[in-house]
Amino acid sequence: MQRYYLIWNVLRHLNNLPVALALGCFLMPHYVGAEQPPLSYSMTALPVPQAAADFTLADMDDETYTLSHYRGKVVMLNFWATWCPPCRREMPSLERLYNKLKDQGFVVIAVNQFEDPDLVFEFTGRLSLVPTFPILFDRDSRVAEKFEVKGLPTTYLLDKEGRIRYRAIGGREFDHIEIEGMIKELL
Repeated sequence: MQRYYLIWNVLRHLNNLPVALALGCFLMPHYVGAEQPPLSYSMTALPVPQAAADFTLADMDDETYTLSHYRGKVVMLNFWATWCPPCRREMPSLERLYNKLKDQGFVVIAVNQFEDPDLVFEFTGRLSLVPTFPILFDRDSRVAEKFEVKGLPTTYLLDKEGRIRYRAIGGREFDHIEIEGMIKELL
């Protein structure tokens, strides 16, 4: 898992998006075929809830979304990229969880790093479950920097007041009963 974080840190500090994408496409396939550990199902509680930085980003249709508009809902904020193997593996569990809890005031927002909408559209079209939650684009990684994302995937669980209550670094099986229980407590 640490090799993904190392590659992520190198890529996110490059100021040249085409070079970052080329490196990502070159480096990640070397790890795709490797045996992958099972996804975890835990999230770390923050000792003191922290206010989440507000942001506005666009989706692939250029519709804008602002995080603060989701106050009153529990939000799972997931930072990811298509070239990240654990990100790809956890995406279906995010969709299953979202479908199960969306009518109870739960929202998933996926924030893609560095990539363009056409690439993400093609990727999501190949998934067994096509995401129905918003996928937003943070092409210059400014939002990820506000959230101090150190590796992909990184996920935050926000309460109804917009405070970060839990964090997960690395891939997760989000529709696991333990994570669902955390969410239901916040709902």
